[in-house]
Amino acid sequence: MAKKAEVKDLLEAGVHFGHLTRKWNPNMAPYIYMERNGIHVINLYKTVAKLDEANEALSKIAASGRKILFVATKKQAKDIVSEKVSNVNMPYITERWPGGMLTNFVTIRKAVKKMASIDRMKKDGTFNTLSKKERLQVDRLRAKLEKNLGSISDMTRLPGALFIVDTMREHIAVKEAQKLNIPIFAMVDTNSDPRPINYVIPSNDDASKSIDVILTEVTNAIAQGLEERKSEKIAAKEGSSSEDSKKEEKKVAAPAQKEEVAKTETAKPKEEAAVVAKETTEETSTADDLTKIEGVGPKAAEALVAAGIDTYASLAKSEAEKIKEILTEASSRMAHLDPGSWPKQSQMAADGKWEELKEWQEKVKGGVE
Repeated sequence: MAKKAEVKDLLEAGVHFGHLTRKWNPNMAPYIYMERNGIHVINLYKTVAKLDEANEALSKIAASGRKILFVATKKQAKDIVSEKVSNVNMPYITERWPGGMLTNFVTIRKAVKKMASIDRMKKDGTFNTLSKKERLQVDRLRAKLEKNLGSISDMTRLPGALFIVDTMREHIAVKEAQKLNIPIFAMVDTNSDPRPINYVIPSNDDASKSIDVILTEVTNAIAQGLEERKSEKIAAKEGSSSEDSKKEEKKVAAPAQKEEVAKTETAKPKEEAAVVAKETTEETSTADDLTKIEGVGPKAAEALVAAGIDTYASLAKSEAEKIKEILTEASSRMAHLDPGSWPKQSQMAADGKWEELKEWQEKVKGGVE
């Protein structure tokens, strides 16, 4: 951040010297420190405060991309303004203020375009086709336009603010800016009226040293605002380029993702079917074939499995009466079955004694002992 102005620097530059007391404007009373040898002395502490306030506002205007038009036609300020303001690429008027510069801006722009058309004539060779007298007249017109409007050739629209040195001398500029509600920043001496000025910088507007030190602070603030704008543009550009690259990556990845999703969607039914098949297989493998028990037919086996008796072990633990009830509830046609030996047979099957079970079944006809 730029170094702020100090009272000592302003004091050495003579910013505190005002006009003779008899020439003062009473509205400047709040900014006057004292009277000495018939001259008003400006309060530099208030000057520093007002200068900081003005610099902050000017920095914001510059950062927003709007132009600040500097107006200083007095001899002491011309060279200082043109030198310092050119460094921050801002427009300035150091010759006569052209009437209607702001209120009749369209006409002023036509004059600037006239200057540009003369330059084109010189480039394309049209200028050389003119007579000697006509060339001389065009050159004089070009020089006059350059002198008065050359510094505002890049100002394609009304400025965002005006900075004026000596508001009494540039009273027409003040009136035009007021009419268009353009903010006015100004160096205001003790003989001037501060009321029309939006940002008053109470200071000596006659001494070149005073003008130089104030303009240095002001242009530094503008340069800072322009630097901030440049940084924001770079950051925005980098952000947009990174977003574009992300979009490109998404575009490239989208087909692959779609294909992957399609594969996943296709694989899901297969996986689900495999899981169901696996579960069914597991269930089938854990369940026993109850029809191997003598006297248990397919319908009886279904009724037992439905009741939760699906293994040899569970059937071996069941009581005959309970089995009878299950069968009868399932179907009246199975009421005649006698499950008395089914637990015994199931126990042998559960123990893996298939040879013994086979011999027993051969001896006992129908599973009834």
